[in-house]
Amino acid sequence: MPKYEAVLLLSFGGPESKEDVIPFLKNVTSGKAVPPERLREVQAQYDLFDGVSPINRQNRDLIAALEEELRRHNSKLPIYFGNRNWKPFLQDTIKQIVNDGHRKVLAFVTSAFGSYSGCRQYQEDIKMAIDSIQVNDLTIDKIRLFWNHPKYLSAVESQIKKTLSKIPAESWKNTKFLFSAHSIPKAWEKTSPYTSQLLAIANEMIQRISPNLEWDLVFQSRSGPPAVPWLEPDIVDYLDEIDTEKIKNVVVVPIGFISDHMEVKFDLDTQAASHAREKGIQMLRAPTVGLHKTFISMIRELIEEASEGKEPIADIGAPWICSPECCDINREPNSRDPRRKS
Repeated sequence: MPKYEAVLLLSFGGPESKEDVIPFLKNVTSGKAVPPERLREVQAQYDLFDGVSPINRQNRDLIAALEEELRRHNSKLPIYFGNRNWKPFLQDTIKQIVNDGHRKVLAFVTSAFGSYSGCRQYQEDIKMAIDSIQVNDLTIDKIRLFWNHPKYLSAVESQIKKTLSKIPAESWKNTKFLFSAHSIPKAWEKTSPYTSQLLAIANEMIQRISPNLEWDLVFQSRSGPPAVPWLEPDIVDYLDEIDTEKIKNVVVVPIGFISDHMEVKFDLDTQAASHAREKGIQMLRAPTVGLHKTFISMIRELIEEASEGKEPIADIGAPWICSPECCDINREPNSRDPRRKS
C-alpha cells in the first residue's frame, strides 16, 4: 500500500474579483488591529488589477503541470488545492479529501524558506483543520523546505540568466543585483532560519552567474504597525541610496517568491519599478520559477522522496527538516540549531 494517497497544494490565497478583496483582506488581518483605512489602501492596489490576484490561477496552472509530470512518471496521486485565506479554503479542501476516502496526504506549501508565516503557520493551519473535522485516522505531512534543493537552485539560476542576458556584458560593471523577499518582524527572525537561507541562496546565485557582480538582500511588502520593527532595508528605500553615477542597472530577483503574484506585480513591477525610473535607474525583474520545468520536476522528486523514504538532498548546506520547535514565535530563541549549515 502506498505511503501517501493524495497530494495537497497549500498556498496563501488571493481574491478573484473586486467583491472578494475586502473579505479576503479581513481574513488575512483577522485578529490584528488593522484600521479600515489601511484595508482601503490595499484594496486600491488590487483595483489596479481589477481585484484579481494572480496567485490562484498560477497555483491551478502549477497543479496542472505537476499532474502531467506525475503521469509521465507513472504516478496516479490526485492533487488537491487549498488556501489559508481564500477559496478554496483549506478546511473545505480537507473535507473533500476525507470524503474522497484519502487518509494519508502529503502537503506541498508554496514557500521555499523557513519562517513562521512561510512554514510553521501552514502546519498550524493543517492541524486546526484536521482537529475541526475530527477524523482520527487522517495524516497530512508537510514536504520539507526546498530552498537549497539542486533543482530549485537550477531553476532560479536559469531565470536570472534570462534577465541578465538583456544587459550587455560591458554594462555588468554598472549593474547591481537586489535579491528581494517578503519582510517579517525582526522578532521572528530570531527563531527561524529565514535570513540565513536567503543570504545563502543569493550568494550561491552570484557565485554561479558572476562572482564579481555587486549584490544585496532587500525586503518588501511589510505590514503591521510602524512601531514594530521589520526586516530592512525596504527595496524602495534602498533604491534611494544607490549611487546612480556608478549603478545604471538594477536586476531585481524576487528570491522569496515562487510565482509572480501580487507582491511581485505591485510591490516590484509597479511600485519599485516606478521609483527606479524616477531615479534614472533601469530596473529589470527576473521571473520567479513559476512553471519552470526543472521546478516542476523538483516537486515530483520531493513527493517521491517523502513517499519512498529517499535520502534528502541539498546543494547548499544540509537539507532542512523541520523540528517541532522550528520558527516558534512564542519561544525564547536559543542557541543556533546544529542542523543549520548556512
